[in-house]
Amino acid sequence: MNNQTDSSGKKSTLQRFLDFIEVAGNKLPDPAALFFILLLIVWFFSWILSPINFAEIDPRTGEALRVQSQITGMQLAAFLAGMVNTFVTFAPLGIVLVAILGVGLAENSGYINVALKKLLGITPKALLTPMLILVAIVSHTAADAGYVLVIPLGAVIFYAAGRHPLAGIAAAFAGVSGGFSANFVPSGIDPLLMGFTQSAAQIFDPNIQLNPLNNIFFTGLSSFLIVGVGWYITDKIVEPRLQGVEVDADEDDLPKLESVSPKESRAFWAATFAMLAAIAVLVFWAIPGDSALRGPDMANPDQMSLVSFSAPLMQMIVPLIFIFFALPGIVYGYMSGTFTKSKDVIDSMSKAMGTMAYYMVMAFFCALFIDAFAQSNIGILIALKGANFLQELQLPGAITIVGIILLTAFVNLLVGSASAKWALIAPIFVPMLMGLGISPDLTQAAYRVGDSVSNIITPLLPYFPLVVVFCQKYVKSTGIGTLVSMMLPYFFIFLVTWTIFLLAYWAIGIPLGLQASFVYPAP
Repeated sequence: MNNQTDSSGKKSTLQRFLDFIEVAGNKLPDPAALFFILLLIVWFFSWILSPINFAEIDPRTGEALRVQSQITGMQLAAFLAGMVNTFVTFAPLGIVLVAILGVGLAENSGYINVALKKLLGITPKALLTPMLILVAIVSHTAADAGYVLVIPLGAVIFYAAGRHPLAGIAAAFAGVSGGFSANFVPSGIDPLLMGFTQSAAQIFDPNIQLNPLNNIFFTGLSSFLIVGVGWYITDKIVEPRLQGVEVDADEDDLPKLESVSPKESRAFWAATFAMLAAIAVLVFWAIPGDSALRGPDMANPDQMSLVSFSAPLMQMIVPLIFIFFALPGIVYGYMSGTFTKSKDVIDSMSKAMGTMAYYMVMAFFCALFIDAFAQSNIGILIALKGANFLQELQLPGAITIVGIILLTAFVNLLVGSASAKWALIAPIFVPMLMGLGISPDLTQAAYRVGDSVSNIITPLLPYFPLVVVFCQKYVKSTGIGTLVSMMLPYFFIFLVTWTIFLLAYWAIGIPLGLQASFVYPAP
């Protein structure tokens, strides 16, 4: 990259560090090959560690934790027998492919292109970055939809506005993934994490009850922090580093800035009306208390909720994305003349799916690695040893909170699932801090900070290879090192500022959420 220098012509320490990360990272093997190598490494260490008796207790079984060798005859047979199922059940795969069918249809019809032109016409260029990050944060409400929807749109918006598309990807990725726990809109992750927190807290106090939205005020205010800090990082650090990085993609595949014709405008508004009508139908379907879209509330099983993970509405987010993009795409395509027959619609979807070929290859090896890593128990062992280490230090509460954030951020590099990590370490963290007078609500908030910030730098995040593919659409030479070097400033600055924000929030005493407290026992 052609990086900015200071007035003396010398690069800053930060720029030299990011250059080093980029060069070193890009010397790594191709991401697909890297996941295969990591699979072999997991096999090797699982074999080395399997004979060792560890003192840690597996919270899932209540028995001593054992590392499971992945190269025994039985495990290898199970690995080969389940290989196809491991790949086809890889969670991000279906989400990405189904969503891309709808989004690709809307994009190839020209609907998204016209929508962005109209959006750019009313949005000041200076506010594009905070607007994008805010949309990325709110996308958490739709589970993982932001990865396949907001991140590629970030590139399109920036490119259409004359800015570097990789900066748009970086800003959107920072909001979707780095700001995962900075949302003012309740979502399914709130009651899910609270359920694990309450179970862990009841180890110490069997009668304790927590509210599913026990962090909602903190996460809501955190969204303003992430938008502001992310805005600064994108415009002052990341985008200047991208100056001189040539966009070498096929011009025909990139958004254009031609004016919108009257025919295109009429087609756009008709397509938008069709989409809004479909959304209205969904809203009226969801409003009744006995709607088929509702599921049992985790905190109050007698009540039906739209945001519980068991609710059909939450389970159909990706199909809804497909419908809400395919419908206006088809309407726009036929009214604008882009589509004249049904084959044009299918060809548009096929073109969108064709861009996912490389991602599917990476997803194959990524799925095999993540499955083997989970089966080996190595990630669980690291998480439990780190938690026990913190417990043995017996540090003051504030320092322990910082330690939990740092430990969670590190463990997140190895175990990606937010709920899986919390299910494993909550039984250690929560009772331990209750003994120090710190409430389960505050412990959960600290965990959510650490869990969010390191999402954007770990190649083991299931969607990380997809973001690399999005970057390669504009800059073909993009590698893991390029993406990590772009995201490192977000990681470090998010980590520091968000940790300080939580400690200040604690010191001031602003409520964390509904029926939440900072101290245990609650006043």
